[in-house]
Amino acid sequence: MRVVAPSPARACCAPSPRHVAAQPSSRCAVRGMKARRSAAAAAAAAGPAAAAVPQEYVELAHCLADEAGRVSARYFRTPVPVDVKSDASPVTQADREAEAAVRALLSVKAPDHAIFGEEQGYLAGGAGSEWLWVVDPIDGTKSFITGKPLFGTLIALLHKGTPVLGIIDQPILRERWLGVAGAPSTLNGRPIATRQCASIGNAYLYATTPHMFSGATETAFNRVRDAVRIPMYGCDCYAYGLLAAGYADLVVEADLKPYDYMALVPIIKGAGGVITDWRGEPLRWAVDSQGDVSACSGEVVAAGDARSHAQAVQLLQWK
Repeated sequence: MRVVAPSPARACCAPSPRHVAAQPSSRCAVRGMKARRSAAAAAAAAGPAAAAVPQEYVELAHCLADEAGRVSARYFRTPVPVDVKSDASPVTQADREAEAAVRALLSVKAPDHAIFGEEQGYLAGGAGSEWLWVVDPIDGTKSFITGKPLFGTLIALLHKGTPVLGIIDQPILRERWLGVAGAPSTLNGRPIATRQCASIGNAYLYATTPHMFSGATETAFNRVRDAVRIPMYGCDCYAYGLLAAGYADLVVEADLKPYDYMALVPIIKGAGGVITDWRGEPLRWAVDSQGDVSACSGEVVAAGDARSHAQAVQLLQWK
């Protein structure tokens, strides 16, 4: 497949014991150094809030995305067997290996941090740990197994329950979104911003599929769908990246799990957008929840403009 975007800046880490990485070229090392300097400058300009996320955690997040991306890229458009999980969703060896690679690196680089991954569940951190990594190795497995390069790896870091760092990585198109609390969000190292959309009637809306809504959520979603200019379906996490980069205006979804959206929160907010549950409440997941996904909302609404977000929340009229 022809590469259509420049390679994102990569932070070069030691390979994990479970997945040996190729040695980075000097060119890659230079890109990584520039990215670190740019991120540090952005954090300094953003003020004290950005200091909540140590720079080494940002670099570690890049390494985790690199590890997962190498696995998924190797399996993409190959005849990989597909299994069906208990919730009827598909899973492949690529999902499992990518998450295993991420966990292996975290066990070395952040052994005291808690981890939750879609495929292997919750692993408690050290006593009193305030940090939780939330990983979806392949968000959009249906796209992955049908050869559509709009899936992504989602890497989130939560501090005391609040998402403070997020990555969307698309390893085939080589596009990487990064959001860090207190700093501008970036796409392949370049700052991005959402676009203005004062009226929901002018909004371009995304949802992964109309089949994710049923009963009360379908009724609520249909009110928003009927109010926007153009509703569209597909893209999974990629839709949120498009919104953060200023190409779409709304994403409204239901039946999600925390690993589906925690990484998206810092990216959307750092680009100037708003992302909440359908009641307009912040999206959080307490570290002491022990990985209980039912403790989080399954309904998410993201908007590039606070005005269209408020209109969407009003139309959803959620319980």
